[in-house]
Amino acid sequence: MTSHPPHGHAQHGAENARSVAGHAAAVAELLRPLRSADREETLPLSRALGRGLVHDVAAPLSLPPFANSQMDGYAVRSADIDDGGTDLRIMPPVPAGSSPQALEPGTAAPIMTGAMVPAGADAVVPIEKAVPDHFLAPGHGGTVRLPATAPGTYVRIAGSDIAAGERALAAGTCLGPAQLGLLAALGIPEVAVHKAVTVLLVTTGDEVVEPGGTLTPGRIYDSNGTLLETAMKQAGLSVRRAGIANDNPAELQDLLRAQSQGADLIVTTGGVSKGAYEVVRQAMADQPVEFLHVAMQPGGPQGIGTFDGVPFLGFPGNPVSCLVSFEMFLRPALSALLGAPAPRLPLRARLGQPLTSPGRKHQVRRGSLQPDGTVRLEGGESSHLMHALAGSNVLVHVPAGVTELAAGHEVEVWML
Repeated sequence: MTSHPPHGHAQHGAENARSVAGHAAAVAELLRPLRSADREETLPLSRALGRGLVHDVAAPLSLPPFANSQMDGYAVRSADIDDGGTDLRIMPPVPAGSSPQALEPGTAAPIMTGAMVPAGADAVVPIEKAVPDHFLAPGHGGTVRLPATAPGTYVRIAGSDIAAGERALAAGTCLGPAQLGLLAALGIPEVAVHKAVTVLLVTTGDEVVEPGGTLTPGRIYDSNGTLLETAMKQAGLSVRRAGIANDNPAELQDLLRAQSQGADLIVTTGGVSKGAYEVVRQAMADQPVEFLHVAMQPGGPQGIGTFDGVPFLGFPGNPVSCLVSFEMFLRPALSALLGAPAPRLPLRARLGQPLTSPGRKHQVRRGSLQPDGTVRLEGGESSHLMHALAGSNVLVHVPAGVTELAAGHEVEVWML
């Protein structure tokens, strides 16, 4: 049986490092209660953007619901037209939204794009192929010469997009504009989705100052709060900022108890390593929280557990480390459990330059995907390089066990 350190204490030694996959699974298990019936709600489509779908949705009707024209032209019976073309008598026009009369043999009906194809017609001839190549005035009658055409030409068959009863969207789908547009096209006005997760976000450190404040020697501006808050909001989370907590463990406990009411998750940054003044670790001494090292660079030190029953994740204090922690652990867990946010798109790209990586760790580098399919690394592996992060559009993954990769080697990248 695997032994675990006492609550509030850190694991020591590289041999105890948890794998990235192992920690991702632990985060998903911690957050599993967020997937429950009491956290579902029904919203109109206009408010469901970015939410995860609770149930499969079956199409209540076919799309298109009737055969319709793909072009402005003439609806015809293809068998009425000889190989050299045929003059056909013109029937009354078929505008979009009308219910046309059946097409008589030897006739052609002017039809608009999207209009219902008359019964008896099996093809549409575009207006530019007709002689004359323009519609005659309504009521003019007369004939039009049309070329031979194959059955089904420029006709959108009923149900050719989706048939009534088929699954339109699967449970767990993240609802973007295309998915919501499909639901609207099916006549569905509202949808059951998972509620947005509310996160209490706390940054820590006596050395940290809010942007706009006065820097004294030895102090830095807080980038983590803005970085994580905006990343979480972009992912559809509801974020509650608790400001910057100082390095007093008792005061941090008081802050968490005062502001965690109604929160689904507490996330802190900083104070989770092995140093003498790790305030988060000290504040969690009497809580079922584990502090450990994940075999990942950056973002190795992590905290996980509950604070007064509220799920808790402790991210490292370096800015790149905390964002990588969000992308590697929190975002994927929510995607898998709740369908939102949408998972990052993984691609394969060729390195534009060589790199080295610690063999026992999964390294996450920042890079820019180039038009030629190569990825240019931005900055080094250090976790303080905010300027390099700001110039990146992908995360570059180097698996554990790899120590060197040459330029041109193919790697997995996640689009940011």
